[in-house]
Amino acid sequence: MNDELTRHEEELEVGKERRTTGTVHATKHTETERVTEVVARDVEDADVERLAPRDGDTGQIETLADGSVSIPVFEERLVVTKELVVRERILIRKRTRSEEHRVEAELRRERVELESIGDVEIYGDED
Repeated sequence: MNDELTRHEEELEVGKERRTTGTVHATKHTETERVTEVVARDVEDADVERLAPRDGDTGQIETLADGSVSIPVFEERLVVTKELVVRERILIRKRTRSEEHRVEAELRRERVELESIGDVEIYGDED
């Protein structure tokens, strides 16, 4: 007769599992600043001076049918442009650090005690 008894014991196995503990968010805000600048510009106006005609005045100025004179008048037009300029670059780096933690657990171990009843000898009884 070959009856067997299986003995068990627990072993501690500590593993690691990686999990997310949080994140870093970078948020951009756009600020608007009102800017006022004083800029000089040229504007042409017409000064009218009335003179009596001189002898031999040929009037080489463009004269319209109604007798008025056409003179072009100019002004400078201001042109404002905006340009997007990189002011700064933000770098965000991750850093990994290692920490040591003490892990405690209770382990169960089965022990088998053999007892001979009657005239039976036990061989190889080693724990």
